[in-house]
Amino acid sequence: MTTYIMLATWTDQGMQHVKDSPRRLDLAKEALKDMDGEFKSFFLTMGDYDLVAVYEAPDDAVAARFNLQLGMLGNIRTHTLKAFPEAAYREIITSLG
Repeated sequence: MTTYIMLATWTDQGMQHVKDSPRRLDLAKEALKDMDGEFKSFFLTMGDYDLVAVYEAPDDAVAARFNLQLGMLGNIRTHTLKAFPEAAYREIITSLG
């Protein structure tokens, strides 16, 4: 599984219905699970982003599909980072020669 870090901000629509956010999170978790992925961590944050999630998905196509489906609902806008764990980081750096 590949790890992704999703940074999200509420849209005006999402903010107007912020009290529904926990229910929407549950639906997002279920949608990702149906794609063979899994949320690992979720945070409400202060600063440039309102929400941060760490999740795993089988591949980039699944992660892209998941993010697009979230965006189509109109409640959040996302920026997603593909994350490399420490072992992969070390292997990448070592292979530089």
